[in-house]
Formats: sequence, structure tokens, C-alpha cells
Amino acid sequence: MTVAPRDFADEIGDSAIVAAIHSAKPVRLVRASPYSWRDPATIPPRPWVYGRWFLRGTVACVVAPGGSGKSTMLAGTALALASGQDFLGKKVWEGPKRVWLWNLEDDMDELSRSIQAAAIHHDLTPDDVAGRLFVDSGMEGAGLCTAVETDGQFRLLEPIYEALTAEIERRRIDVLIVDPFVSSHEVEENANSKIDKIAKAWGRVAKAANCVVVLVHHTSKAGSADVTAMSARGAVALINAARSTLVLNRMTDEQAQELGITPEQRGRYVSVADDKHNRAPAEKADWYELIGVDLGNAVDHRPGDSIAVAAPWTLPDPFDDVTVEHLEQVKTLIDSGEWRESPQSPQWAGYAVAKVLGLNADSKSDKGRIKSLLRQWVSNGALKVDRREDKSRQVRPYIVVGRRADA
Repeated sequence: MTVAPRDFADEIGDSAIVAAIHSAKPVRLVRASPYSWRDPATIPPRPWVYGRWFLRGTVACVVAPGGSGKSTMLAGTALALASGQDFLGKKVWEGPKRVWLWNLEDDMDELSRSIQAAAIHHDLTPDDVAGRLFVDSGMEGAGLCTAVETDGQFRLLEPIYEALTAEIERRRIDVLIVDPFVSSHEVEENANSKIDKIAKAWGRVAKAANCVVVLVHHTSKAGSADVTAMSARGAVALINAARSTLVLNRMTDEQAQELGITPEQRGRYVSVADDKHNRAPAEKADWYELIGVDLGNAVDHRPGDSIAVAAPWTLPDPFDDVTVEHLEQVKTLIDSGEWRESPQSPQWAGYAVAKVLGLNADSKSDKGRIKSLLRQWVSNGALKVDRREDKSRQVRPYIVVGRRADA
């Protein structure tokens, strides 16, 4: 059976077709642009503001679990930027910056404690930050909401973004820190498409106002023990939209043991790394020690406050004070007996190391350091692992002298 062709002009009318044609949007020509070769020396360098962490015109994220020293780090960072001083180990490029710290979960008293404690520790005066530090608290009326969901309808509050851009430009703000991000909107935080729109709206603010927008974010429960960029709570769209993602990690028990740090001291040490693209190993991260600073605000019989302040800290090297002569003594001792690889064995090779270095192999802190030393010496060939039968004819790993003698 032959089907007659349909004549749409007859079905909907010539006038409707003509109207549809005239109302259609014009087609934009798509053309590829030839690349214009440039002298590399003429390309402007990236406009970094703070080390290689904050880049002007972009959004940065800070991801941290509760109790990791996040507020302490932010207070110190704000003061470093506003004073133009590199006391946290990051370069403040082209002099002091104007910083707006907008905290949505702490009151002004708490914010002031952190700021003033850091100022005491780093020996700052009001003149060092005069006119360059701006602080607002959501707990005291300075709330912030940039997006809402009403009756299931998502809506960016564009007038808020416009007002933010205008105020950043009016105050000539270089860095805006919003802490925490989750309190700056009223949208389901697991909705990727919506969080993506919010993050990109912040990106437009950063671009239009030529500033850095730092969005501080909490971790999920699953990410609280070992934080990476993917530990961020809710939608991954926020992390994907950010130029950099700084992650804060408290020192683990295993790290503390290897470094000879007691469990009581472990909580004082925090690492910060940019985890946007590649996870930084512990030794490549920036490490900070949280130091208690007395505010001197005791009243009558009420004690004053001791507030944590972040200070740069160098990761100890297990080989500090360990010489080639020490290694030769260890090798001599190893060569004269039967030494097991397992720390559970009473014949553990670590006891030989402890004897030479004057350490206590049964102490948690010294044991961790001894393990690090043995691991490195086996890695570089000074010692090696030899699997052989013990007296019970069980094959077990022993530590024996290797071929090379370098520490």
C-alpha cells in the first residue's frame, strides 16, 4: 500500500509555517579560529594571590573535618594576607591584600579570639592590617543565602550575587572567604546540577570582581579520618568547579608513631595540601603546629582563654642525627646474630637498631621511628630481607646485611 506524502502546509496552514520561520532564532555561524603564535615571554603570568593556593578570578575550596583546626588556619590566613606577611609559609604576592572573612557559624567573640590570638603570636599590630580586614558573622545578623528551592523549584538569587560583586568591587576585596559553604544556600547539597550552578555563579563573581572566592566545606563522615578532595560532603560539583581544593588532615596515629610523637601531642599537628588534581603525600604537604596562645583576658577568678594558633612546622626526618657510622654499627650487630623482620618477634631487628641509637624499641614513639629506619635501609640495599627456615623449619623473613653501605 502506497502512503501519500503529508503536506504540512495543508495541515497547519501556510501562514503558520511562515510565522514559525520568521520567529526562529538565527543560526550562528560556527568557525574555528587559527591559533596566533605568541612569544611565551609576552603571556601574562597567572595572577596568584597566596602561594600557589589562591588564584585571582577563581574559586578555591577548603575541605576539612570538624576539630581539624580549620577556623584557626583561616584566621591565620586572613591575617597573613591582610598584613602581606608570609608567616604561614605561603607567599603573599604583590603586597598586602584586602580580605573579607564571612563566617556563618561562629559569633564575633569567637572569631575575635582566633584573630587576636594569631595577631599576638605573629606580633601584629592594628596598623599591620588597617583598612584591609573585613569580618562578618552570620550568627550576628550578617546571613548569606545565594540560592533557594521553593515548591520544588530551584532559583539562584541573582540580586545577591550582584550585590556581592558590587561590595567586593567597592571595598576592593582581593579574597572573600565564606565559611561554611553549606550555610550560604538553601539547596539540597547532594544535587549535583544545582550545586554546579551555585559554584559557577560564585565563579562569575570571582571573575567579575577579579578576586578569589574561598568556599569552606565540611567533610562527610566517611571522609573524616583521611581527607581528600573527594571527602567533601554532598555533591562533587563544587569540587569540580574549584580551581584548587585545599584539604586539612590531622596527623594520624601511624604517622605520629613513625615520627616519634606521643599520642598526647599528635592532635597539635595538621597538614594542608592542594588535592584538586593529585593527592599530595604527607611529606609533600604543608605542616602546621597548633600552638596555644593566652589572650590575657582572665577576669577575677575566671581563667582566661588559651586559643590555638597555626605556625609552620617541619616534618621530622627519622634520619635526623643518624650517621653512616650508626648504620655500620647496626650492620655489625645484625651480622653477628639472627634478627627477624617482624616487630612482634623478640628477635626483631629493631632491637639492634635501638641498642645502637639509644632508643627504646618497646616505646610507641621510638618503635615507629625504628620501623622507618629499617624500611629505608632495606629500600636502599644497606639491609635486606632474607626468607629462610627457623629452628622449627618454618620459613620466616629475617633482616640481614645488604651489599651497600650508604645510610
